[in-house]
Amino acid sequence: MISRRALFSLDFERPPRSGDALIRVHRTAMACRVEVAMAEQDAGHVTAARAALNEADRVEGLLTVFRDTSELARINREGALDGGACDIDPAVYMLLRTCARLHQETDGAFDITSTPLSRCWGFLQRQGLVPLDADVAAARRLVGMARVSFDDEARGVRFERAGMQLNLNAVGKGYALDCMGKVLREDGVRHALLSAGSSSILAMGGRGDGWAIDIRSPLVSRGRIARVQLRDGALGTSGPGEQFVIADGIRYGHVIDPRSGQPARGVLSASVVSADGATADALSTAFFVGGCAVAEAYCATHADTLALLTLDAEDQRTVVFGSTERVRGLEL
Repeated sequence: MISRRALFSLDFERPPRSGDALIRVHRTAMACRVEVAMAEQDAGHVTAARAALNEADRVEGLLTVFRDTSELARINREGALDGGACDIDPAVYMLLRTCARLHQETDGAFDITSTPLSRCWGFLQRQGLVPLDADVAAARRLVGMARVSFDDEARGVRFERAGMQLNLNAVGKGYALDCMGKVLREDGVRHALLSAGSSSILAMGGRGDGWAIDIRSPLVSRGRIARVQLRDGALGTSGPGEQFVIADGIRYGHVIDPRSGQPARGVLSASVVSADGATADALSTAFFVGGCAVAEAYCATHADTLALLTLDAEDQRTVVFGSTERVRGLEL
C-alpha cells in the first residue's frame, strides 16, 4: 500500500502564450484532489471536464477497497472461494491482467498482492512497527502474483490461499486519469493536463513543446529534481511516503518490497514517463522498490519509457534510463 501525497509535487506552468491563464476544474476523489487544467482558450470544454471528473468517481467506485460494494472488494471476498470471483467487470479484469504482466516484467517489484506485508508492518493501521521475522514470513505466504490465477473465458480470478487480497492503490490514480482522458477525447478535447494528487499526471496534447512539469521532493536537498516538457504522455512519481518507523536508529519507510518483505531502500524518488497513466504509476512503484537494476532492465527492453531515479546517496544524484518522444525537454 503506497501513499505519495505531500512528499512529491508535480507542478506545471501556464502555457507561454497570450491569454495564458489556466482554468482548473477539480473535486476530491480517491482521497486526493483530481483536476483537469486547460488553457483559457479552451474554456468551452469546461462541461467536458466536469464529465471527466464524474468518470473519476465511477472508477473509484470500482477499484476502492474501502467500499464493500466495489468490484475489487467483491474480488477480494470471493477470490479464495471454490471457483474464485467470476464475471468480473471487463475493464477491471483487463487492469488486473495488466498488473500481472507488469509484475512479471519488473521481476516482481510491482505486486498488487502486498497488503498482508503492509499490515504486518503496522502501516495499514498507521501504527508502524518492526515485526518479527516469523510474522514477515507468514505474511509473505499470502503475497505474490504467482498465487493468483486467471480464467480469461470466465473473466475469473482465484487466489491460491485464503487471506490474500488485491490492492490497486499503486496504479488506480493513473488508471483513473486514463479513463478521464478517454472521456475528454470523445468530447473533442485536444489539450488538457489531468492530475490526481501530487504524483500522477496525464498530459493531453500541449501546445508548443507541451506542458512544463517540475518534479520536486522535500527529501532532495536541491528541491527540484527535474523539469519535464511533456506532450501526450503520462508521468508517475513514487517515494517513501508519509509513514515510517524508526528502530535502533534505522528508518523503515512504508513502501514494502514484496520480494523480501522488507521496506524498500536505496531510492528517494522514482519518476516514469509512459504512454498511459496506469503504466507510469505502476512502473514508478516498481522502480522505487527495485532500484536501478529493475529500471535499467525494463527500459532496455521496452521502448517509449523514460525513468528518473534519485538515489538515496550522499550526492542524491538522479539517474536516467530509457527515452521517449513524449518528453520534448528534460532539465535535471
